[in-house]
Amino acid sequence: MNPSLMKWWGWGRPDDQPPAAMGLAAREHLGFGPADFEEPARLEDVELRPPRVEPPDALREICSTDREARISHAYGKAYRDIVRAFRGRIDNPPDVVAYPREEHEIEHLLEWCAEAGAAAIPYGGGTSVVGGVEARGAERAVTIDLSALDRVLEVDRKSLAARVQPGASGPRLAEQLREHDLTLRHYPQSWEFATVGGWIATRAGGHYATGATHIDDFVESIRAITPRGVWQSRRLPGSGAGPSPDRMLIGSEGILGVITEAWIRVQRPPGFRASAGVQFGDLLAGGRAVRDLAQSGLMPSNCRLLDEGEATISGAAAGRALLVLGFESADHPLGPWMDRALELCHDHGGEVTDGPNLREPGTGSGSDTWRNVFLQAPYLRDTLIACGVLADTFETAITWDRFEGFVTAVRESAELAVREVCGDGRVTCRLTHAYADGAAPYFTVYAPARRGSEVEQWDAVKAAASETLIAAGGTITHHHAVGRDHRPWYDQQRPDPFADALRAAKRAVDPAGVLNPGVLIDS
Repeated sequence: MNPSLMKWWGWGRPDDQPPAAMGLAAREHLGFGPADFEEPARLEDVELRPPRVEPPDALREICSTDREARISHAYGKAYRDIVRAFRGRIDNPPDVVAYPREEHEIEHLLEWCAEAGAAAIPYGGGTSVVGGVEARGAERAVTIDLSALDRVLEVDRKSLAARVQPGASGPRLAEQLREHDLTLRHYPQSWEFATVGGWIATRAGGHYATGATHIDDFVESIRAITPRGVWQSRRLPGSGAGPSPDRMLIGSEGILGVITEAWIRVQRPPGFRASAGVQFGDLLAGGRAVRDLAQSGLMPSNCRLLDEGEATISGAAAGRALLVLGFESADHPLGPWMDRALELCHDHGGEVTDGPNLREPGTGSGSDTWRNVFLQAPYLRDTLIACGVLADTFETAITWDRFEGFVTAVRESAELAVREVCGDGRVTCRLTHAYADGAAPYFTVYAPARRGSEVEQWDAVKAAASETLIAAGGTITHHHAVGRDHRPWYDQQRPDPFADALRAAKRAVDPAGVLNPGVLIDS
């Protein structure tokens, strides 16, 4: 019954936050002028309402009303979450945090929540960036922390699959699969803390830029506990037997059941790698090369295109767009694949500046510079908040026929909102995933924050960008899920008959409406 591994108000363990000097230097690098470094609120000074419900004696052993447990489970890790916690503002703490160790305890927890009229909020690693684990609007709330259910239960080497519990984090899963010389190769930026169950519940995107881009592609079957009983699909490589019960749970964000097991497809670790960095005049020129790569059948594992702003800010390239290109295989050398990919890039004016390296990524190259910045970004964001910098992201997806106009319109809308709301700021864009029919643009916003008004500033910028991308035909989220923060635009995107069908499905498995209310639909 330990609270989250992460510090109670932000990202990473307490000792992992970059120093103040790094944040102040980043602020100066962004051109926002000097600022004071602000310390976060002290845990002991946080005002917390008392629990509004107490666990029954039969569940008391696995339940906690401890202050730190409740505070550390109150939010995910969105910018607006971290800012509020940084200031000691815990708006919607759960009343109880439960740590089940067995399926039958989850069954009893859901029964109790229904009797007590309490929301039941499944919780993996707490890395949601869309308000997916906040007890917003609930009169009573019980957070069900699944971290104790973290084992690989079974490995099928013949079929390359593993049966895994939902609380296994990225490192915990990798550690157990390594014993069998296997790997999942699914690496969202939150990999260090996020869990298998969370990936499945939110349709998380991960490591691969093409091919198996989302957790959907790795799921073979799922088992979940609902208030009406067990939901378990048959384990199969594929099936045409009606709508998929797995696909209904994948992305359901905890409103239909608590995932307790999943068979996931695993693979042998890659023994061959190839990497290169290619520069282009701008994002749109690089985007045409990415389109050709996605339609070529080469299937690069990494195909991330940074616009000239992001490449410059990260120090990866000066004033030019940078394509971080990579291939990997457990079976064969990759020279011919990389050679053909670079030919395609050259056709669009691409200039190879790093590599190609046919074994491991190099050191000191622009691609590796960006990679290191990317991995450090969640940690640095906490320090930037302390230095008065608004730093957050939003992502979407669009087909290639609308790509160029879409990216231009969304970026202009976000930049206009940033100038109006913050007075200054920058908006950068990168492509994180590439498909034969389109790509996923991922935008980053940096702006000087008005201390005490950061949430309102970000909400205004986010709303302006979201309205533009929805009106232009994009999706409100490519891999960050819906949660509560994206609901207004998800409601516009989703077909009305589908919304009715989803409500009916929820009524069927959760008649009391206790499972994560307010997410995806209203109970």
